[in-house]
Amino acid sequence: MVVVELEPTLTSCIETEARKEYGATLRKLLAAEEDDPQLGEKAELLRLFLENTDFGQLRSEYEPHLLTGKRVRFTICLEGGAPRYKWEVGKT
Repeated sequence: MVVVELEPTLTSCIETEARKEYGATLRKLLAAEEDDPQLGEKAELLRLFLENTDFGQLRSEYEPHLLTGKRVRFTICLEGGAPRYKWEVGKT
């Protein structure tokens, strides 16, 4: 199972981080000489996360922690063909 971890900041929200990772993954897929199923799964996971997540609601939940100087880490995976995520707050 492919798992993606992302850390938003005050200057780069979770949506932006997911878009950056999705773009980087697509570039790796295009440059790969052989088929890489894990890269394909990662690209699909990020695509589904970007298409199906209410980022406004999500930002309103985690941004207060960033404003107090804490780190937020998202863990994203596929469960039953749908993207699932959890996030946790840590110290800086």
